[in-house]
Amino acid sequence: MSRVGKIARRTFLVGSAMIAGGVAFGTYLVRSPHANPLLEGLDKGEATFNPWVKISRTGITLITPHADLGQGVASAQALLIAEEMDLEMDQFQVSFGEPAAAYYNRALAEESLPFLATDEGRIAESSRTIVSALLKPLGMQGTGGSSAMSDSFDKLREAGAVARETLKLAASRQTGVAISDLRTEAGAVYLPDGTAVPYTELAEAAAAVEPVTRVRLREPSEWRLIGKPTKRVDMVAKSTGTMTYGIDLAVEGMVYAAIRINPRQGGKLVRYDATEALEMRGVQKLVEITGGIAVIADNTWRAIRAAEAVEIEWGEAPYPAEQAQHWEAVAASFNEDHLDQRWRNDGDVDAVLGASGDVFEAEYRSPYVAHAPLEPLNAIVLVGDEFTDVWTGHQLPQLLQMQVSAITGHTSGNVRFHNQFVGGSFGHRLEIGFVEQAAEIAVQMRGTPVKLTYSREEDFAHDFPRHIAMGRGRGSVANGQVEAVDLSIAAPSVFASQFGRLGYSVPGPDLQIAAGAWNNPYLLPNFRMRAYRAPELAPVSSWRAVGAPGAGFIFDSFLDELIHKAGADPMEERIRLMEHEVSRKVLEAVAEMSSWGGELGSNKGRGVAFVESFGVPFAQVVEVTNTDQGIRIDRVWAACDTGTIIDPANFEGLVQGGIVWALGHAINCEITYADGMAEQSNYHAHQGMRMYQAPEIFVRGLENGHKTRGLGEPMVPPAAPALANAIFAATGKRIREMPFDKHIDFV
Repeated sequence: MSRVGKIARRTFLVGSAMIAGGVAFGTYLVRSPHANPLLEGLDKGEATFNPWVKISRTGITLITPHADLGQGVASAQALLIAEEMDLEMDQFQVSFGEPAAAYYNRALAEESLPFLATDEGRIAESSRTIVSALLKPLGMQGTGGSSAMSDSFDKLREAGAVARETLKLAASRQTGVAISDLRTEAGAVYLPDGTAVPYTELAEAAAAVEPVTRVRLREPSEWRLIGKPTKRVDMVAKSTGTMTYGIDLAVEGMVYAAIRINPRQGGKLVRYDATEALEMRGVQKLVEITGGIAVIADNTWRAIRAAEAVEIEWGEAPYPAEQAQHWEAVAASFNEDHLDQRWRNDGDVDAVLGASGDVFEAEYRSPYVAHAPLEPLNAIVLVGDEFTDVWTGHQLPQLLQMQVSAITGHTSGNVRFHNQFVGGSFGHRLEIGFVEQAAEIAVQMRGTPVKLTYSREEDFAHDFPRHIAMGRGRGSVANGQVEAVDLSIAAPSVFASQFGRLGYSVPGPDLQIAAGAWNNPYLLPNFRMRAYRAPELAPVSSWRAVGAPGAGFIFDSFLDELIHKAGADPMEERIRLMEHEVSRKVLEAVAEMSSWGGELGSNKGRGVAFVESFGVPFAQVVEVTNTDQGIRIDRVWAACDTGTIIDPANFEGLVQGGIVWALGHAINCEITYADGMAEQSNYHAHQGMRMYQAPEIFVRGLENGHKTRGLGEPMVPPAAPALANAIFAATGKRIREMPFDKHIDFV
């Protein structure tokens, strides 16, 4: 058995404990279905068969509970239901529904256990099954970790099949025709004589029958929608500028709020003078909230201008004030006192490096980076006598209810959350602080809806960015091949910071410190991977792909350096080292797509990178030209394997957009601290990729993996190392620190 396939003692103990815990927990709770939330308040003549489908005489509503952050997941969820329910994409409306335990995310188990995604052995698979089952009683609904499609693929098709078969049963009882003689198509049940009975006309009859739960899911050869290019349900609205996001909402009688919070995150408000602000046009009042103040006005612009006019003295930051001190703290963490986990210890690294006469060493850095989505943070909160209503876009509905409940005094069940389409998140909408602030304001204005909108500057100042990370590698080569890799990565814990703000502690090692490095599926003969936990510095949060963009850049860059040192071909050596067949085919595909090894011409270079994140093996080849003005990114070839591809058109667009986004951040995005405050206040200092810089991008999706995976994040981690490797190929210059524009110009 290969080293990757071996079960380490740590993994065995974790897996065994999960299985034992599942047996001890019992089967009753995990087998008992959650109540269907659609039954509550169901009107006469309306029918619901499960938590995802509701039909009335006037229309069909499909519930798509995973938050749509621009990745198209509302459309994809609806497509899965429509596939089995025999609906066309224009025959229903979608709704995010209300938060409910029935919408718990069972796919979160995949990223919560210390197993390689490629490990499909008994212990690993049993542990995933048990953790998934244990998540059910918790009923935690959430969108993140590229888990929406993994969570939805089976259960939403089942929901559509249940609705279809129940409607056939209702039609049979209404017409007297045997179920076996009925068929469904395009939102209707068809009788043998060709008569079509629309689903909407069967709603009242269907409400009187028990849902048919023993259903057969269709084979891939029978699919009409899955795997076919589809017009997303939000495409027309987004293309015509008529899409309604949270920032566009208006509630009758609402007032507008803007905040000023200590830009030294977590610092206190010492004193303020609002004399000038309160005299400004449209300003109604000023209220204090945790860490700062809020100004209420008759529109958002006046509220923001007035908030800026308040003279405030802020307290000191509870973390090092200067950026250099942050790096010093991370660098000082490479010792046993800070060892978080030894993730890999294959072969005998010490013996090989000790015997080598030429040990190569290198250090890499991945900086703080802001989320900076196009839609700034916003929320509307109305605190009434019995209920609190919240309108915003968010990824963790029930956690939001709990936090708002603690502020307003209403029970979580009486916090009514109305989820909205989001204009980008990248992890930003996993945070709840902005909703808590809106609730604090609304509590002081009971009965009046309050719309809080962050200015772009406040959004940057109070973002919880991607964590910084530092990597140190030692390695050797022999006989034209990579021989040994000893890699250490130090970083603060994302989850300790993120959940700590909510009052929770996260036990055990943080899998994300070295994600994208420890979990690579290469069969390196001697490979040690250690993660060190730096002390908490500036507060950080989950950023698109979490740990993999930093650790993946560190690992793949170091591997590329060793491959060049060995005199091997970067693509061929990666393919040789790749043990996992599905991942190897991804590398082979991107090599074929890009005609790797062909003549490029003068001043050109190509780099390849491979990073696995959230179970998706992803390879990219970047081609650049070294011009007199700087580096021009010409083309990118991308290949990955997500199992079943739901919608090829959305798949291609999501990959292309994600690569542009990732390359832009690698080139010129960074958050640095001075005097305890983020120095970058808007896009001019954190601009990403400009349109004229965008390369041609060619995409191929493979479907060899037997699990359906999500794609919101995995295209991000390989982009930076592939670009760095291409720059080296074109210029001979190694860049070991992001953003790259610190070391080279781009055009």
